[in-house]
Amino acid sequence: MADRRGASSDSALVITRRDVLAAASVGLAIAPAFPAWAAAGGQLTWGIHVSLAPVWFEPAEASGIITPFMVFYALHDAMVKPMPGKALAPSLAESWSAAEDGRSYEFLLRDGAKFHNGDPVTAEDVKFSFERYRGTANELLKQRVAAVETPDARHIRFQLKEPWPDFLLFYATMTGAGWIVPKKYVEKVGADGFKKAPIGAGPYKFVSFNPGVELVLEAFDPYWRKPPSVKTLVFRVIPDEATRLAALKRGEVDIAYSIRGELAEDLRNTPGLSLKPALVQGVFCLYFPDQWDPKSPWHDERVRRAASLAIDRKGTNDALTLGYSKVTGNPIVPDGYEFFWQPPPEAAAYDPEKAKKLLAEAGHPGGFDAGDYNCDSSYANIGEAVVDNLAAVGIRARLRPVERAAFIKEYNEKKFKNIIQAGPGAFGNAATRIEAQLVKGGTFSYGSYPDIDELYQQQTVELDRAKREAILHKIQQIMTERVIYAPIWQLAFINGTGSRVGESGFGKIALFPYTSPYEDITIKG
Repeated sequence: MADRRGASSDSALVITRRDVLAAASVGLAIAPAFPAWAAAGGQLTWGIHVSLAPVWFEPAEASGIITPFMVFYALHDAMVKPMPGKALAPSLAESWSAAEDGRSYEFLLRDGAKFHNGDPVTAEDVKFSFERYRGTANELLKQRVAAVETPDARHIRFQLKEPWPDFLLFYATMTGAGWIVPKKYVEKVGADGFKKAPIGAGPYKFVSFNPGVELVLEAFDPYWRKPPSVKTLVFRVIPDEATRLAALKRGEVDIAYSIRGELAEDLRNTPGLSLKPALVQGVFCLYFPDQWDPKSPWHDERVRRAASLAIDRKGTNDALTLGYSKVTGNPIVPDGYEFFWQPPPEAAAYDPEKAKKLLAEAGHPGGFDAGDYNCDSSYANIGEAVVDNLAAVGIRARLRPVERAAFIKEYNEKKFKNIIQAGPGAFGNAATRIEAQLVKGGTFSYGSYPDIDELYQQQTVELDRAKREAILHKIQQIMTERVIYAPIWQLAFINGTGSRVGESGFGKIALFPYTSPYEDITIKG
């Protein structure tokens, strides 16, 4: 019996407090009953666009980007997570409840859920996973949670210091704190040993990892939701786009991520291959980390606005993502997230002549040398187009592509200067994006503005949804007016599948860029 829940790729991922309370009140979903299931068989191979990093096997080190969830959804399982047709679906927790005063959340673990080594998932594992979490928003979570109580093996209670409307979003979606690892095993092998041989509670178990080459996973038949139908998953690292497409054409891989431009046209026109575009939660923008330095050209709002006006978003969208990406003018919050604010059209206007005029008014009539344009190497082609756009108005930058894991590390550690091509893609809502990208102490925030910081703190404890929305819209409006970021677009992630693939998993989880849930993926025939 197949799982018939589904969500189109353009579905909105909106998680509201009403969703949380309504889901809790009905005691969400006991494990579905499945008839006898045929043993998993066959192998599917992915052509992965980035180099896989062992840190992505470790929920405790989730870095605030979406990429690790490509692995998490296979290897691990969460208490609650986005799933097809559900922004918050019960997973290891079969139900949860939120106190009316917003000061506590209680979870009931699913009976019979197991880790890959056969150990049961217990409340102690849940508490351990939270307490050892050290990734993005770690300090915020620890500051706001007063205690984690485990009355028995299946019950977990989080006591909050004050009401926090976004607790479940931070715990269950945008961080790795709610993705559960086995306490006994981690304590036995240590943090490094866990990355070398991770054990999770997801639909697939770890087999082997060859850095820079491939990750191999095997079906875990006792998975609570349903046994996977594909026996072996191979994630093969192929950073070059043309090479990925060639491998897909030859049948060496069955699914290829991130095929753009002329290659995407080629894919679309190749018999036996299918183009799979999906508008996702990843947005692209330029960040100016030196804007708080009075000596930097980027300190002047006119210069930042000139950079934004220089970007030919439509032309680059048509050329690279076949027009599937969406230009909203909002640099960090995707359309489809709760509390998204739609900027006016001029926020994403293309006007090179006005850009030159603004530069001249700011004291740079001949433009200026802008230094490095730092970007994730897997999106260097966007960077190439934008660098050319900037050069056309006199902003001379040098493209500096960095492999993704290293890029995120440098970005997080505040090592970049000049220009950063950012691509916020984590689960959450407008507030979680603002926390990471705009406010003081944010994972990817190099500076902040006191009025935004104050507004952000106000909304964190505001339980009236309309008042909270007004505050969050105001923050996004200020961000846009000051050009703290220059928007590019909301990404359409363009992928391809071969003739052997039945259910690919693309677009089943709203706005999620990767194939998932893995246990739903099938081979034809």
